[in-house]
Amino acid sequence: MTNIADVESKYTSGVYSKRPLAIVRGKGAHLWDDAGREYIDCVGGQGSANIGHANPAVAEALAEQARTLVACTEIFYNDKRAAMEEKLIAIAPNQANRVYLCNSGAEAIETGIKFARYATGRTGIVAFMRGFHGRTLGALSATWEPKYREPFMPLVPDFSHVPYDNLAKAREAITDQTAGVLVEIVQGEGGVRPGSREFLIGLQDICRERGAMLIVDEVQTGFARTGKMFASEHYGIDADFVCVAKSIAGGMPMGAVMIGARVKKLEPMIHGTTFGGNPLACAAGVAAIGFIESENLAARATELGAYMKGRLERIESPLIREVRGLGLMLGVELKQKVTPYLHALMDRGVLALPAGLNVLRLLPPLVIAKSDLDVVADTIEAVLQEDKT
Repeated sequence: MTNIADVESKYTSGVYSKRPLAIVRGKGAHLWDDAGREYIDCVGGQGSANIGHANPAVAEALAEQARTLVACTEIFYNDKRAAMEEKLIAIAPNQANRVYLCNSGAEAIETGIKFARYATGRTGIVAFMRGFHGRTLGALSATWEPKYREPFMPLVPDFSHVPYDNLAKAREAITDQTAGVLVEIVQGEGGVRPGSREFLIGLQDICRERGAMLIVDEVQTGFARTGKMFASEHYGIDADFVCVAKSIAGGMPMGAVMIGARVKKLEPMIHGTTFGGNPLACAAGVAAIGFIESENLAARATELGAYMKGRLERIESPLIREVRGLGLMLGVELKQKVTPYLHALMDRGVLALPAGLNVLRLLPPLVIAKSDLDVVADTIEAVLQEDKT
């Protein structure tokens, strides 16, 4: 029998640090490896599996569309694309009246940056320390972490970074040369850090006052993850561009930018992509959003997120510095590096993520059972009681 890890290790690019685990099947919030062992999934496809693995609604939509039409670029109109665009406008957290469809979160961020520059005629982009926006050249220029940036210097010019949740520093940085301000409502890789209402509303006010575009990165926080369809809704943020991806199409590669009413007309040919608005991805997207709505997953994320946060806060361990998050986007900040605990959790049947060097991040599918969350909390408590030093 072919060893999956050996084959991948032989041919893969080498840019990914892989855990010694080959996942071959999933259902809901559970995954199975090639040996048949079952895991509770709190990686959640790094936020792309909000509606659970092998979701029947998406599977059926994909199968039907695959038999009908897979490829149709935006030089033609398409029924599934039209339905997806209409759905996104209906649920948009901003006063969007247009949608740009693409293939990933990084592409959505690139689009937001380009459109902000085009709309304002300016070049400056203000982003935030600890922020993560992707690895393509423009998105990487907005990303803070030096280990991602330094191998590719020099990056795109006219990007600056200021402390997150510091409105005074942001006010100093946003000038009449600023095209856009790019911000996460909850910093994901930056440690699962929600922004304050004062900070986020203040950013919106400064952008409007100074003619800059507010670009909100909802790639990880979108589609019910935080207890609202979009995290912007917790604060009443009406951004000029809302960039989304990950769970937009039930795990299919897709991204989008919802374009606000203040953005001027976009002329043909200023941007584009071959696969954006692909009928297969759009069919999956319509089904995925429909499932989120019909199952009221936002309310479920609120309820289960509060429950799990409470469970985590009750863990008595000198290793825990803070528990924080919004909905079912949760982080446990430790006083030492998180990697050994991630491996210990995996050995006990729980898969989780880091968020920086010392934060344990949980992004379970929103369909997860409360009993599974109890197992996860108990397992985290058990591994924190082991000596990992």
